Amino acid sequence: MHAYRSAARPARRLPSPTARPAHAAETVPLDEAVASLPLATESRDGYAREAFKHWNSGDDPADGCTTRNEVLIYEAVEVPAVGPRCRLTGGSWWSYDDQTTVRSASGLDIDHMVPLAEAWDSGASDWTAQRREAYANDQGAEASLVAVTARSNRSKADQDPVQWMPPAGEVHCRYAAEWTATKLCWNLTTDDTELAALNDLATACPDQTVTYEPAT
Repeated sequence: MHAYRSAARPARRLPSPTARPAHAAETVPLDEAVASLPLATESRDGYAREAFKHWNSGDDPADGCTTRNEVLIYEAVEVPAVGPRCRLTGGSWWSYDDQTTVRSASGLDIDHMVPLAEAWDSGASDWTAQRREAYANDQGAEASLVAVTARSNRSKADQDPVQWMPPAGEVHCRYAAEWTATKLCWNLTTDDTELAALNDLATACPDQTVTYEPAT
C-alpha cells in the first residue's frame, strides 16, 4: 500500500479479469527479484502506441469512468467530487516521484510504470491485442499505473532506469522495486544495460523488497 494514500480513499480497486494473478503474491529481496528477470535483446520494430488500447471502461464499466479516472479516484489524498460522465472536480494527489502535491486532475498523467514502448520492446510485441489492452489498463497491481505530475511523466516518456529515474532520490529504491515487480508480473524481459542498472540499484537498496503476482 502506498504510504501517501489517505485513510479516506475509496475501496481498493479489483484486478481486471483479464489480468488476474495466476497464484499468490511473492515477496523477495530486490536483488533476488532482479536476478529473476528474463534476459533478452530488446526490439522496437513495429511498435505503435495504438497497439495498447487505453483508456478503456476500467474495472467497473457501470461507474462511467475510464481507467484513468478510476486510478485518479483511488489514488486521491483528498477524494474529488465525481460528476456526470465521471468529471472530476476538487481533490488532491501526491506525485511520489517528484514529491509534489497536485490539486487538479488535469495536472496529472497516469504513468505506466513500465512504459508501453518499453513493454513492447520486452515481449509485448508477441502478445494478443487483448493482453496488451489488459496491460495498458492494469489495476490489479498498485504499481502498474501511478498518478504523477504531467511534467514528471513526460520527462520519463518511454525511458527505462538506465535513462531516467525519479527526480526525488529518496524514492529510487521504491521505483526500482515497482519497475521490477511490473516486469516480473507480466513476464517482460530486460536487456544487458537495464539489468546492470537494476543490479546497481539493488546493491544501493539492500533492504528493499519486491512483491508481485504473475498475470495470467
